[in-house]
This record gives sequence, C-alpha cells and structure tokens, in this order.
Amino acid sequence: MLGTLRKMRTEKNEPVSYFLPLGDVSVPLAPFLGKTLHLRYQGNIFCTACGRKTSKSYNQGHCFVCFKKLAACDMCILKPETCHFAAGTCREPEWAEAHCNIPHIVYLANSSGLKVGITRETQVPIRWMDQGATQALPIFRVATRYQSGLVEVALAQHIADKTNWQALLKGESAPVDLAAARDDLMTRCADELAALQQRFPEQIQALPAAQAESFRYPVLEYPQKIRSFNLDQDPDVSGTLLGIKGQYLLFDTGVINIRKFTAYQVELLTV
Repeated sequence: MLGTLRKMRTEKNEPVSYFLPLGDVSVPLAPFLGKTLHLRYQGNIFCTACGRKTSKSYNQGHCFVCFKKLAACDMCILKPETCHFAAGTCREPEWAEAHCNIPHIVYLANSSGLKVGITRETQVPIRWMDQGATQALPIFRVATRYQSGLVEVALAQHIADKTNWQALLKGESAPVDLAAARDDLMTRCADELAALQQRFPEQIQALPAAQAESFRYPVLEYPQKIRSFNLDQDPDVSGTLLGIKGQYLLFDTGVINIRKFTAYQVELLTV
C-alpha cells in the first residue's frame, strides 16, 4: 500500500481508535498491534498545500514556497499571543478569519504530566488524543486564537505548556485532579485573568461546570528506552507494533512521530 502520510486520525473509543492516512486511504491500525509492520520511505515529499514535489519538508509537509507565503506556517500558529492578524500584519486575513478568529478552548491536560494548552473548539477532543493526554479539562472558552494565547501565557507562569514526548512514551502519567488544579491556577492568576476579561468583555469565559475527559491508548507494552526513527536518515522503519499514543507508533525497535513526516510518500507493508 503506497501513499503520502498525514497525521493519524483518531476516534474516541475504549481504547482510542487510530487510522493511518496514506493518500486517499485510511488504514485502521488496531489489527496490526502485536504484528510486524514496515514503513518504507520512497524518497518523495509532496507539499500538503500545493501538491508539488519538494526535496525538503518545511513546517510538517510544506514546500519552501508555501512555507514562506502561507499564514498557516507563521510563527504565531505556535505562539498565538503574537498573532499577526491582531497586529494588522497577517498575510492571509481571510484564512485567519476562518481558522483563528473562531472560538478556542484553553484546557488542562495530563499527558507527560500536567500542562496547559489551547485548541480550536472544533478540535475537542481530537487535540487531546493527538497529544496522548490521558485526562483533559476545558477551563476557558474564548472568541479568538489570539485571546487563547494570552490566557495560556498567563497560566504558563505556573504550569508547563509543553509535553515531554519521551516521558509520554514511557508509560501512563499518574492521575491528576484537574478540577483542583484549575481552581489553584485561577487563584494564582486571578489578577492577570481579570485584566484580560476586562480587555475583552464577554469574550473570555471561564468554564467552571466543564467535565474532565479520560483516554486510554492501545499500548501492549511501553518501551524501556526511547529510540526515535527519522525517515530522512533511515528510510526503512520496521518492527513489532507494540502501541499507539499521541501521533506516535511504538515499535519494539523504536518510535516514530507520524505527524513529523506529513507529506512523505511511504509504502506500508505487513506480515
């Protein structure tokens, strides 16, 4: 089976269901747990935006031209508090209206430990499964991505805002009382949050009644040591598939972040 990779698609089940997109085909991965799986990179990368062949992937699957011109590749996607639209310098205002100036959720998650994060409201709970979170709790609903970034920055003074991917793949995090963590953060950041709510009246809404969600991942065994596969250095990834968590395939021979290799053309072989 041959096609270009995209990030794995998830469905919230018990455990989470995973599907590997290869071009126009979406391959269910649960049947391959405990079996040998091969991913062979064919040496081709096709830009996710324009489709042209590129010798190098920029920003998870873009050619250099699209990387330089598309708002989706701007740094403010990673740091929304630096939003170009809010500053009046967005390269694609219409794109921003459709993707950034829409409701976002600020949340707490337990992945490699407690962290704060943001996502479009339409990406709940997909974003949490993409991160490999075992627990997640929405704490704010805001009107724009820019506002979500400002709230996240305030909260990140007291809590991590990134996942430790190696810890994520070594096992399950200990359960966390997310409601108690939320209440503690609200107290610690009361002044900063009040200032933001005054700056954006009725656009930053706390979600005190929100319920936490939990997730279990299809993992037979976690690796003792983390060895990361890189298709640019070794085009042949193979081994017994021991699990799937976040956007990672866990083999007995190493792990691979599928999202990192978006737009890479690979052949999937099974035994």
